Amino acid sequence: MILLQRAKGVLDVFKVNSVEIGGDNLFFILGPCVIESEEHVIKMANIIKEIANSLNIQVIFKSSYDKANRTSLASYRGPGIREGLRILSRVKKEVGLPITTDVHSVEEVFIASEVVDMIQLPAFLCRQTDLLVSAGKTKKPVNIKKGQFVAPHSIGPMIEKVKSNGEDRVCITERGYSFGYNNLVVDMRSIQIMKSFNVPVIFDATHSVQLPGGLGNSSGGEREFVPTLARAAVAAGADGIFMECHDCPDCALCDGPNSMPVNEIESLLKILIGIKRIVG
Repeated sequence: MILLQRAKGVLDVFKVNSVEIGGDNLFFILGPCVIESEEHVIKMANIIKEIANSLNIQVIFKSSYDKANRTSLASYRGPGIREGLRILSRVKKEVGLPITTDVHSVEEVFIASEVVDMIQLPAFLCRQTDLLVSAGKTKKPVNIKKGQFVAPHSIGPMIEKVKSNGEDRVCITERGYSFGYNNLVVDMRSIQIMKSFNVPVIFDATHSVQLPGGLGNSSGGEREFVPTLARAAVAAGADGIFMECHDCPDCALCDGPNSMPVNEIESLLKILIGIKRIVG
């Protein structure tokens, strides 16, 4: 009954620059998992911009300046916040795509907000009160990645922490739920449940096929299932699709096993757009 009562509300629709979040059209968050080099990021951003122009779709570019939750101490984390934001600002200015990236501390929230168009809170930190409240203080849209340990009907307090400072532009990203050891499972009911909180819901199609810590010193992944889950999520009512992509996933410095080859992205996006038109 509570779910049905919430579902009567109006979905919060807002914009990240020119990208409409929660509107009639599907939008996408695309990019390599981590900033590997300035040259690589600009190259990837230009490829993604060409795809966006070709399909006439709305895209936000994502790449991380620091992967703070890598499995191994020896794993590559990124160039750091200052250099990473400088590179992302080039994407924004020169390529013309809105940008988002992960933040990991209150200090990072305010530094990143000077550059990015949307703040993204990592799944493992999705319940950190100070982080959520600080994100709301930036007056930037906020994307909360729902943790693998959080039930879809338990996202209310996370949303309220952001909104406590008057920032109502909040969306939630589904990225699977922990299922046994080194595995995730996606319950497509979660999309409907989370939309009952009247916030746009994004589906992370690549992290949902991740096998956390599955390779011992790093995470594995099953990228062959990305298209299947992405199609299902759009049919289930997702407002946006998040996909990390790379020109050589097997060479990627982070999350290669669950990243999509960028040369396969356009054909998949066409299918997803078609599904969205059918389901409305």
